[in-house]
Amino acid sequence: MNLEESIEIVVRGCGAELYDIVTTKENANNIFRVFVTNKDGVSLDKCAEISRMISPVLDIDEPMNGNYILEVSSPGIERKLKRPQHFIGSIGEKVRVKDFEKNILKGELLSADENEIKIKTEEGEEVITYNEISSASTYFEW
Repeated sequence: MNLEESIEIVVRGCGAELYDIVTTKENANNIFRVFVTNKDGVSLDKCAEISRMISPVLDIDEPMNGNYILEVSSPGIERKLKRPQHFIGSIGEKVRVKDFEKNILKGELLSADENEIKIKTEEGEEVITYNEISSASTYFEW
């Protein structure tokens, strides 16, 4: 079992779903970010609980050479979409998708499955497969 699978088991045990794990560096600090979701939302108390439960797992299988700051949070209203499950869970939301030719599609995500997504843009409906997507995220019009 790899580290991500271990973290996923812990997160599910806390009544949430693992959305993503991101490692990054900010200033001189290594950051190990765990993003979690729940259909009822993710509270600060839930993030703290998950953080406490994940810490022993990370003590055994240390990420980032053991020198990191653990952050547990919701992915937020404007979040990156990387996996088919992310797209499927975002049906009905506004998305911004960039393909490898640098074309950008913006609109409502109408459908998603394991192979492709359908977006309603100002020009009509567009279908794009996951292997054509360079990056994607939800967005909120403020």
